[in-house]
Amino acid sequence: MDVRDLLFEIGTEEIPARFMPWALEEIKKIATEEFQKERLVYKAVESYGTPRRLVILVRGLQEKQDDLVEEIKGPLWSQAFDIYNNPTRAALGFAKSRGVPVETLKKKEINGQFYVFAIIREEGKDTASVLPALLDRLIRRLVFPKNMYWREPSLRFVRPIRWLLCLYGDEVIPLQLGSLTGDKVTRGHRFMGSSRVEISSASEYLEKLYDNYVIVDQAKRKEKILSGIASIEMEHNVKAVLPPDLIDENVFLVEYPVPFIGTFDESFLSLPEEVLITVMIHHQKYFPVKDVGGKLKPAFIGVSNNRATDMAVVREGNERVLRARLSDAVFFYNEDLKKPLALRVNDLQGIVYQESLGTLYDKVMRVKDLALNLCNELGCDEETADLLERAAFLSKADLVTNMVYEFPELRGVMGREYAKANGENERVARALHEQYLPAFVGDALPRDIIGAIVGIADRIDNIVSCGKMGLLPTGSQDPYGLRRTARCLNELILGLAIDVDLKRIVDNSARSLKCDPDVAGRVMEFLKQRLYVQLREKGFSHDVASLALAVIGEKPLQAVKLAEQLESVRKEEWFQNLVTAAIRVRNILAKAGDFEPKAVDETKFQSDSEVKLYRKIQEITPKLSDALKKYQWERIISLLLDLEPIISEFFEKVLVMAEDPEIRENRLSLLYECNKLFRLVGDLGAIRGSKSGD
Repeated sequence: MDVRDLLFEIGTEEIPARFMPWALEEIKKIATEEFQKERLVYKAVESYGTPRRLVILVRGLQEKQDDLVEEIKGPLWSQAFDIYNNPTRAALGFAKSRGVPVETLKKKEINGQFYVFAIIREEGKDTASVLPALLDRLIRRLVFPKNMYWREPSLRFVRPIRWLLCLYGDEVIPLQLGSLTGDKVTRGHRFMGSSRVEISSASEYLEKLYDNYVIVDQAKRKEKILSGIASIEMEHNVKAVLPPDLIDENVFLVEYPVPFIGTFDESFLSLPEEVLITVMIHHQKYFPVKDVGGKLKPAFIGVSNNRATDMAVVREGNERVLRARLSDAVFFYNEDLKKPLALRVNDLQGIVYQESLGTLYDKVMRVKDLALNLCNELGCDEETADLLERAAFLSKADLVTNMVYEFPELRGVMGREYAKANGENERVARALHEQYLPAFVGDALPRDIIGAIVGIADRIDNIVSCGKMGLLPTGSQDPYGLRRTARCLNELILGLAIDVDLKRIVDNSARSLKCDPDVAGRVMEFLKQRLYVQLREKGFSHDVASLALAVIGEKPLQAVKLAEQLESVRKEEWFQNLVTAAIRVRNILAKAGDFEPKAVDETKFQSDSEVKLYRKIQEITPKLSDALKKYQWERIISLLLDLEPIISEFFEKVLVMAEDPEIRENRLSLLYECNKLFRLVGDLGAIRGSKSGD
């Protein structure tokens, strides 16, 4: 069958860069679904995008739909046709409902029964006739997080659509979208290109737009940005700071990237480095520059969307904007230093944290109490406790400074810098920044236990507060980012090996917030669910992760250690035999009905296997309980290993359900004691890959 390439470009006003990576994936996914639904076969779908256009290029799209052949099952053949093969009412009604002649019905066997089938055939339409409606659906299905409408309220898109380029081979597809009609005309670069670029076929699209200063392929724009930056680095003997997110953002801010280097006055280097970097990256989308030794230089690399005749004009304009921003930062910094952080804490009383949760000052006091309790539980020395109390007291003071008000990304950073300038202890100052670490997966961890403890207490207060308000995440909804908060909490605990009891601190937090009795339980369930996800991501099997959480889920560090021990032995034969035995014990007791356990009577034993099992249970139970209290997981595995051959021998040689009722009840009582031992380490029967019995 003949094929052609389909080119579809949605021309718009500038689309926010943050939406573009998602949009390119989404438009490709939707297009794939629509072509499949319409039975249109193609070789490949490619998606491209710039700030002013979203493009799909469908290569090798066949010129006609595949024919539709559908088999629809009807009644039993014996009900549809009599012994003379004459159609009955059932056959006639079925044929009529499916729009086929009764004589075309087919007979097919399914599981030994013969049924009537209607065969429906529909000839495929020309692709060109299907595309207008398909492309209309494609646009309307592309729903962004924020959408606009113009002219026609029924048509919404991320930005107003200004033109539509629809070419199937060299044929224009007459898509009608509001007042717009599909055409073979696109637009070049807003400043350097033509406002009318005629495209004859998909094969010349990328090249013609390149001639008009539009690099449609985002991968090639990225290459051009990076190669331009590399040239600047080599020429000026510097090294640019290149955050991946900032690179991607610049890719979707421009259609024709032109990297350039600019400078700023060295006097601004008196500001903390993070302030300079934040202003350059988050507010100006510039790449900071360091020397070969890693020291920040008074320079930056920007990416222009315009190759001006005189790039000095572009550079000077950007330098002027950055100078204004940095001058503001210097003013804020100097003003903030006039009032110590300690005197700003009372200002937090004027900021409502949440109507029913009090002010930000109230939160600080709660976090301080939680942190001190945790500090005591972890056995920190008196000096650390004193510094921790001070750090918790000052933890949110920088939120009412001018600098953090203007640059919220600098919370914690400015707390650290202002604390240093105020003469606070170095560990206290560091904790004001480290309380927010890690901010995301893979982020740096606190270097000092003080910041770590304040961070744990703060995150628990956040989660429990939301629990009190009924705002714990449900489904895909998580407006307060609590899943990320819980993940970072676990990353912190596991990364620094802090053996914290989450249940205890959650209970303390719930009491402090005067929560309903069920809140702490719901919060713990939420935290365990998040820990389960992280255990799975670390490679632990579902059953091992679930068992570890069931045994010691309130202590994430111990849950991981137990999971490591279980994972190391779960496939070993002795452990599988032990799990099988645990299942048999549980099943036998379940089938015993109204059996009431009694004290085991050794005089009623009839074999050495019973004696050995009873003695081993008596020996191991206190050791196992002690090991659990001390979280000695390797010792627990060793004790279970010691038990396995004895219980396996018991089941090989002893019939539990003996005819003599006294012997039977005594053996059931023995298994009851055995089951109590197993329950100490959770439901071993949940471990998969084991043999089952009874």
